[in-house]
Order: sequence, then C-alpha cells, then structure tokens
Amino acid sequence: MSSQWNSGIHDRKLKEEICEIGRRVYNKGFAAANDGNISIRVGENEVLCSPTMICKGFMNPEDICAVDLDGNQIAGTRKRTSEILLHLSIMKERPDVKAVVHCHPPHATAFAVAREPIPQCVLPEVEVFMGEVPMAPYETPGGQKFADTVLPFLKGGTNTIILTGHGTVSFGKSLEDAYWKTEILDAYCKILLLSKQLGRINYFTENETRELLDLKQKLGFDDPRFHVEDCDLCGNSAFREGYTEGLPQQKAFEPAPSYPGYLQKPSTQPAAAPAGGNSDQLIKAITDQVMSALGQ
Repeated sequence: MSSQWNSGIHDRKLKEEICEIGRRVYNKGFAAANDGNISIRVGENEVLCSPTMICKGFMNPEDICAVDLDGNQIAGTRKRTSEILLHLSIMKERPDVKAVVHCHPPHATAFAVAREPIPQCVLPEVEVFMGEVPMAPYETPGGQKFADTVLPFLKGGTNTIILTGHGTVSFGKSLEDAYWKTEILDAYCKILLLSKQLGRINYFTENETRELLDLKQKLGFDDPRFHVEDCDLCGNSAFREGYTEGLPQQKAFEPAPSYPGYLQKPSTQPAAAPAGGNSDQLIKAITDQVMSALGQ
C-alpha cells in the first residue's frame, strides 16, 4: 500500500480521527442523534467511513467500517451508512479530495431549508477559506440519484455544498480540513442571520474583494472565480451552468452589487490606500489568521 494512503483500511489512527471528528460534529450540535456521516479515502479503491445508526459523538474505532469506491462494504462489523454514496461521488469526481464530512449544522441548514443562497463578499475569512457555496437540488437522501446531485458543483475550488432541504457536505485533503469547512460555514450563516436581525449586511467594494482573492491565490487556495471567465465577482454565479432548475434567488438578503469577474478588467481603479491604513491592516490580519490555521 502506498504511503499516501497511510495503512489502508486497518489504520487505527485514522479510525480514531473519524471518531474525534464525530465528537466535534456532535458536540457542536451539527448532528442530532444518529445524523451525519464521515469518510476518508485510504487506498486506490478503499474508504473508511462511519456506520449507519450510530451517534457520531460516541463512536469507537471498532465501529468504523470500510467500502470500495462502488459502495460495497469490505470490512467492519457494523453496516455502512447509505449516504456513503454521496462521499464516493465526490471522491471519484475530485481525486484531490481525501475526506468528506456530511452533517446538519443548524444555521447553514436553515439556508438549505429556506433555499436561500449564501451571500458572498461579506466576511474576509469566508472569501479566503471558502468562496461560493453552491446549492445542490433536493433528492431523497441515500440513493445514487441523491449522491449525483452534487456533481455539477464540483469544479476546482469548491469545498462545501449546501444540500437543499437537507444539510451540508464539506470536503478536503484531510478529515480536519473537511470538518473546518463545516464549522466556518455554520459560523458564517449564524453571523448572517444575526446581521439580518440588526437590519442588513454590507458587501465589500470591488477593490476589497479583489484584494482578498489576490491574497487567497497568493496563499495557494483555489477558487472557482479563478477559472470561470464571466462569473460575477461576488454574485454567486460561478456555478450557473449546474442549476438546471434555475439559479437560487436571494429573498432574505439584498443581492450583492454586480462587479466584473476576477479574470476580467476591474470596473474602477483602486484608490491608493494610505500607508498602514485599513486595507493594509485587513490584509495583514487575514494573512496572520490563515497562516496560523495552516500551522506555519
């Protein structure tokens, strides 16, 4: 077994890590009772995953089972979750993805139930760590048809998807990386809802948004806006071709202002910022936070 896959389906350390992520998901209130599921790829055709009908906050390494990329169970005394098909669809479409976390974080799931798109260009951390969060159409959970709802939204740079009427799925290079995306998204959705209670949200200017995307690119993070020529800078439009049922329309929040895409010429020249001004401070603060999260 290649070292990139650790010790394969018998890797106890990875099973313990699945249990640890399960505890975080449960303790955060992201998965009530037996909700949610967690997986990590451990071979060319092997994936460790949480079993069905178990509380994610109380799993033990012995509970973890294994499947192949077609969903056939190949190890474990407990039955694998039916929703592993969702995880496998993501892994097969995106070879860079090694881990997937699906759960029902309440603030983000509120957007899923209301079918309200997640606004962009509001919070620096979200622009750097996440970017646009698309909304997959509703299907009854558990089958392949449900798993395939995410396929149109997996282009480079995506790391989190809202599952309409259901919850969220986030993914990345490690279990902790995938989990972080869920935590960031739910915190952001909570901030949006609280801001709405205060009256409104305020969007970044075009120049402020471009500065954050410049920083994101410099730090080596991907984003669909780096690849789609004609998507609006913060108009939730990078995935427009995936929405066969029509783009989700904002109802609870004012639409973001219309700016040319990141690959297009800016509509205005950025004003010169004074040395040590707000723009410099913002970039430094986000850079420090990102580097700290990366452990550098």
